[in-house]
Amino acid sequence: MKKILITGQNSYMGNQFEEWVSQWPDDYQITKISVRNDDWKNQNWNTYDVVLNVAGIAHQKITKENENDYYKVNRDLAVSLANKAKDEGVTQFIQTSTMSVFGKNRGEITEKTTLEPKSAYGQSKMEADNLIMKLQESNFIVSIVRPPMVYGYKSPGNYRSLSHFSKITPIFPNYDNKRSMIYIKNLSEFFRTLIDTKSAGYFYPQNRELVKTSEMVKKIAEVNNKRIYLIKFVNPLIKLLSNVNIVQKVFGNLYYHSSMSNFEELNYSVFEFNESIILSEKENSNA
Repeated sequence: MKKILITGQNSYMGNQFEEWVSQWPDDYQITKISVRNDDWKNQNWNTYDVVLNVAGIAHQKITKENENDYYKVNRDLAVSLANKAKDEGVTQFIQTSTMSVFGKNRGEITEKTTLEPKSAYGQSKMEADNLIMKLQESNFIVSIVRPPMVYGYKSPGNYRSLSHFSKITPIFPNYDNKRSMIYIKNLSEFFRTLIDTKSAGYFYPQNRELVKTSEMVKKIAEVNNKRIYLIKFVNPLIKLLSNVNIVQKVFGNLYYHSSMSNFEELNYSVFEFNESIILSEKENSNA
């Protein structure tokens, strides 16, 4: 049995991972702790095989007042957790990072794309990744996971907004774009696979299919028995406003090249895109 410590007691990813591996009660034992105060420093971690760090600051507007908090939590705390894990004999540390370390808001990301974060969020995560990776040794496996947008039941961020919008609008722009995304259950299976295979390095999990925003909105509407008409006459306006942040987030291209995502070596894509939307919306409606 693998004993896994999740740092970040109320994290969306952590809670979903715990629920996912509950299918194998004889194989995994989960403990979750809060790291909001210093109590964790006095705990004994030498009974754990893996630490999955999902603690961090993400979905907040960055201001001058809170910018330093990103470095305190996303970098300094993460590095302290990794050091404690290593010092106390934990054999694997999984650090959840972000696509934002690349600093790109459009286009394709490949193995050759350089890290040029543009925000305190991306910069703090990149610095944490680099410092934690330096701790890796033969008896201490470091796995850095940089997912794209994560969606699913109760997910924070853009998916919730798109889901809500799809239920109230009769029309939506049919604009061609490609986005890397990952369904939360696929991401949970990815974490489980990393643990089972003891894989070290940098990882970029995503769904097998790149997502077109209009197709996602239409599918969400269909699952909820709503009808949406996709229109193209506003596409020139979208193109004109393509540098506006919200337009880029919804209609821009931003994706990992498929070669980065280890589909063959790490078989984690359990749910195809259409099935993932059906499951997400059914869980939302039953909540």
